[in-house]
Amino acid sequence: MHEPVLVLNANFEPINVCTTRRAMGLILNGKASLVMNGRGEVHTVSMVFPRPSIIRLEKMVRRPRLAVRLTKREVLRRDDYTCQYCGQRAAYLTIDHVIPRRLGGKHAWDNLVAACPSCNHRKGGRTLEQANMRLLKPPSEPPSSAMYLFSRHLIHNEEWAPFVEGW
Repeated sequence: MHEPVLVLNANFEPINVCTTRRAMGLILNGKASLVMNGRGEVHTVSMVFPRPSIIRLEKMVRRPRLAVRLTKREVLRRDDYTCQYCGQRAAYLTIDHVIPRRLGGKHAWDNLVAACPSCNHRKGGRTLEQANMRLLKPPSEPPSSAMYLFSRHLIHNEEWAPFVEGW
């Protein structure tokens, strides 16, 4: 009951991912309808319900455009879990400020990169020029498209692709 379910707005725009339990509650309360059942059935004592994979809300929900939150996980995901100085795909990566905070660098998408511990230590609290290092690619904010936001769920849910790719 904890598998992810794609939640679509009334206009079929992907807006969220919830659990099967939450999706079943929305369907039974008449707030959502089943779009796709790709997982079998849920059996109760007296009834059988299709287990949803994708649901659609009955009423349009107005919400601002989703933005990617600035977290360590998202910085690592944006940089493809690769050190942006040496290109190594390490098991453990750190986050480095390109312009150190003590020199006025901000905690923002265009100033944060993934770095292996040795490169982060070698750079220290210096700028790229002072440390004689360079980046593989300049950092930027990732796109806030539905494909990027929900792509980690697409690995196990291929049936979501037609609904996510168009947005």
